[in-house]
Amino acid sequence: LVIVGSALVLSLLIKTFLLRSFFVPSGSMLSTLQIDDRIIVNELVPNVVPIERGDVVVFKDPGGWLGPVSTKPQTPFEAASDWFLSAFGVTAPDSSQHLVKRVIGIGGDHIVCCSVNGKLTINGKEITEPYLDKGVKPSEKKFDVTVPEGSIWVMGDNRGNSEDSRFHGDLPSKGFVAKQFIVGRAVLISWPSSHWTWLDNFSNVFKDVPKP
Repeated sequence: LVIVGSALVLSLLIKTFLLRSFFVPSGSMLSTLQIDDRIIVNELVPNVVPIERGDVVVFKDPGGWLGPVSTKPQTPFEAASDWFLSAFGVTAPDSSQHLVKRVIGIGGDHIVCCSVNGKLTINGKEITEPYLDKGVKPSEKKFDVTVPEGSIWVMGDNRGNSEDSRFHGDLPSKGFVAKQFIVGRAVLISWPSSHWTWLDNFSNVFKDVPKP
């Protein structure tokens, strides 16, 4: 009992402060992430470890990004089991209330789409994005934004099917995601086992971007 109890307490602490599991609810990050992939999120980002361009992040809806979230009726036993298992990070019943996107800009960045070469520019520097599928354009929608301090600009890797920062400029958030909504950085696909891999933030893509 002591061993089991200690393991449960340790699991709860890890889930609360270090790592958490989510599943991917949509296809906005294809082909990097598949629908229903389970991902492990480092919760030390961004409060302890600074967020970086290229990070894949999980964040709560900043307001108006998601439509009504449908919930499946549960028996009292199912609800209790879900609550218990989610408390220890085994399940992630609130995944559909979160979003998964890639960080393109951090506080102060000036991001423009697109250059004469059809690429995104950050602080005047063109970037080539290898995480996009071959032939996929960086964006069909033009934009010119400057990211406020303490916020990020995010885009899905599946640019043609991602309701990301580009499409929420009419909301109070102006399409930016403030720090308080960020749950953490996705670092690993843990399930299914055939998809197991570390999630790269492609630091080489952004290494030559000048400071804002």
